[in-house]
Amino acid sequence: MSAPSAPSAPSGPTAPSTPSAPSGPPALDPSDPLSRERAHLAASRAALRAMREDAEALDIRDVTANWVNAAVLQSQIDDRIKALADLAHTPLFFGRLDYLHAPGAEQAEGAEGEQFYIGRRHVHDADGDPMVIDWRAPVSHAYYRASKKDPMDVALRRRFGYTGGDLTAYEDENLGDDTAPDAYASKLLQEEIERPRVGPMRDIVATIQPEQDEIVRGDLGGSVCVQGGPGTGKTAVGLHRVAYLLYAHRERLARTGTLVIGPNKSFLHYIEQVLPALGELEVKQATVDDLVAHVEVRGQDGAAAAVVKGDARMAEVLRRAVRSHVVMPTEGLVVVRGSRRWRVAPYELAEIVEELLARDMRYGAARDALPQRIAHAVLVQMERSGEAPDDRVQDAVARNTAVKAAVKTVWPAVDPAKLVLRLLSDADFLAAHAEGLLSEDEQQTILWTKPARSVKTAKWSAADAVLIDEASDLVARTHSLGHVVLDEAQDLSPMQYRAVGRRCTTGSATVLGDLAQGTTPWATRSWEEALTHLGKREAVVEELTAGFRVPTDVITYASRLLPHIAPGLTPVSSVRENPGAFTVRAIASDADVVTAVEESLRREGSIGLIAADARIPALAEALAAAGLGHLSPGEETTAETRLTLVPASLAKGLEYDYVVLDEPAAVVDGEPDERTGLRRLYVALTRAVSGLTVVHAAELPGQLDGQ
Repeated sequence: MSAPSAPSAPSGPTAPSTPSAPSGPPALDPSDPLSRERAHLAASRAALRAMREDAEALDIRDVTANWVNAAVLQSQIDDRIKALADLAHTPLFFGRLDYLHAPGAEQAEGAEGEQFYIGRRHVHDADGDPMVIDWRAPVSHAYYRASKKDPMDVALRRRFGYTGGDLTAYEDENLGDDTAPDAYASKLLQEEIERPRVGPMRDIVATIQPEQDEIVRGDLGGSVCVQGGPGTGKTAVGLHRVAYLLYAHRERLARTGTLVIGPNKSFLHYIEQVLPALGELEVKQATVDDLVAHVEVRGQDGAAAAVVKGDARMAEVLRRAVRSHVVMPTEGLVVVRGSRRWRVAPYELAEIVEELLARDMRYGAARDALPQRIAHAVLVQMERSGEAPDDRVQDAVARNTAVKAAVKTVWPAVDPAKLVLRLLSDADFLAAHAEGLLSEDEQQTILWTKPARSVKTAKWSAADAVLIDEASDLVARTHSLGHVVLDEAQDLSPMQYRAVGRRCTTGSATVLGDLAQGTTPWATRSWEEALTHLGKREAVVEELTAGFRVPTDVITYASRLLPHIAPGLTPVSSVRENPGAFTVRAIASDADVVTAVEESLRREGSIGLIAADARIPALAEALAAAGLGHLSPGEETTAETRLTLVPASLAKGLEYDYVVLDEPAAVVDGEPDERTGLRRLYVALTRAVSGLTVVHAAELPGQLDGQ
């Protein structure tokens, strides 16, 4: 929607008092800016309904050649209809830009400006004129990047406040006024950040900050790694980057695919509504375990075995084991064609095999190429004898019984799961291929004490499945996607990084994580090392240090642990005005924990009771005795049930308005070593958005003293 010129802007931010939410269609008062904005919202919603109705009314019966084309086109129309849904409690637009000049036009004196409403999706009127501009469009760029130092030809930036789906307030920022407060001082921005969280994770499209927007709008061709402490918005940045890339490179990514990888199902369930809210419905989500699900995982490794199995050296062990199946030929072969016999000598076969080995091809691809190479050698003899064979003759020779028998002997098929089964069961086989790579102690650590009889009966662990995935890729190339987002990446082993990297060898990746939150025995020591294993050594590493979620007092307390768990990292600095509610309370029994939960439930928003995994049964019993219903991680909170009982091992990536943290010492003691325990505690301490209550009967870990 355009205007003759940019309106004059008030000096600095202004926030009118919030009126009561309208009960019906807003009455237009031309003299009231808020009334005009409400009218534009109503008109925009009507235009969106019309766009959806137009899509629903499309008749494709006479425009498709066959039923296949009809099915494809109907699927595309259905997706379009879903994307045009008007979510009642989701603002259609959240901001407005008033340009001094029309974007792209010459900035001549007296030229008319233009006005744009910025929202989650594009909306146009019956004439095709835009009423809402997609936040990803180039003209929306200035909404996130314009500043007093570089206004980007913007006279005024307006932010809108909503109650439910009703527009109830606005706030103006005059970018030509040097006395205007910093963007972080925006009252509506602060209110949006601190808005109570009930239900799944929501998008941050209305509150993206310049440093976040720079990552979101990065080029598809480049990979990026985001180091971000708790509450810096790294997960949301990664998801919004996917949405932006799909907008900017839709056709390419529609062909190659996108994938979001999270640490567990609970986390994926928590974030699953973000992309649909931004109009993107087709992005797949998975865990690393989902990617490598070649076998059923029924077993579990000890920490020592998992570390060795996850070490990058295992890739070379597997490569040696796969290639060991190739047997250099000692006998030639004879191909019979009609009355003629063609002999391929042993040395010729050996040369062909050595050439294929030297090319370091995938084992399966080389096995497929071998019969054609043998057939070519036969055709050379035919040509020397005066015959003129063509490609059909070569294909026939490649299918000859003698050739197939030779291939089966020299280059036998390899089953990846059976290969890994043998490595973990046969000490001699493992020793032969781990020589110079794994010590004898390491080999003994990963060998099964009771070898399985078959692939189906084996109690495979998660680390074993990753080994099978590596072996599978040595045999046949893994399909590559256009873009992969990997969240909570700090917890992956080198072999898991390789598994993810195989899914984006020809694409790019967005890697998200926090080294201070690494809670596995094999946690990443540095992003440089991680990116090397991922195959994206050239990726740019960005660091987010401005905290938007965790209150000041809470992050300050949690940061006391940083010198002990990640001494090189910059502490998160909260930009929030509200310091948050924070208390540390000594207790005598589980009844006191329940009391702390009941106090939190008197507040608005979601509540998380986080405790060491071993404490969960006792606390569940105490909550039940008090008549307090609760959810498990991954279950969606509602207005009726706002309490979630969270094992510390599943807390990563989740957030709650108020958190009660039970027995920090028990959280630390629940891990195999102190550093991992302190990192787990750091994660648990930083899940709160508005307030944290720490309750303890045992002495607090000394690292929290802050001395």
